[in-house]
Amino acid sequence: MSDCTDEELVGGYQKGNEGAFNELVLRYQQKVYWVARRFSNDHDNADDITQEVFCKVHQGLNEFRGESSLFTWLYRVTVNVSLNYLRRQRVREFFGLDDLLELAGDEADSPDRVFERQEQKSLIEEAIATLPTKQRAVFVLRYYEEIPYEEIAKILGTTVGGLKANYFHAIRKIGDYINRAHGTR
Repeated sequence: MSDCTDEELVGGYQKGNEGAFNELVLRYQQKVYWVARRFSNDHDNADDITQEVFCKVHQGLNEFRGESSLFTWLYRVTVNVSLNYLRRQRVREFFGLDDLLELAGDEADSPDRVFERQEQKSLIEEAIATLPTKQRAVFVLRYYEEIPYEEIAKILGTTVGGLKANYFHAIRKIGDYINRAHGTR
């Protein structure tokens, strides 16, 4: 079944084949998780968001008409669930243990270098967390996920020009935040 296209899997699910939905989950679970992780900065929260996304997809897949690609629709659901989750949380999340372990780097790195990388990554994540919601969404999808502006426009339901402006402002604000932080640290 893994050789099936997204459209074939959606059609199979709409005809009652639960296995088709399971295949879609396997196909997109990691991508959804990493988008959620970039929004929430926390492994457990990203897991919660991922689970909620696939619950919503399961509920809405019968009404999916294919006006956009499944990929675009799934990312739109992921972004919306992530933003709603963040609104509910209203608390800025910082790095968890998993992120700190990822920063360990090469064993040959000095402890000072590891700490410096960890501090820089933390500072960037703090800067991203301060962005307005729409700028954060555009930044995460464009920078981390490397999605083309045209796809992001479909996901967020906005224009490419507006996205480019939001991305530019997000980059500027992140740079300003980092420059201010280096001035005070």
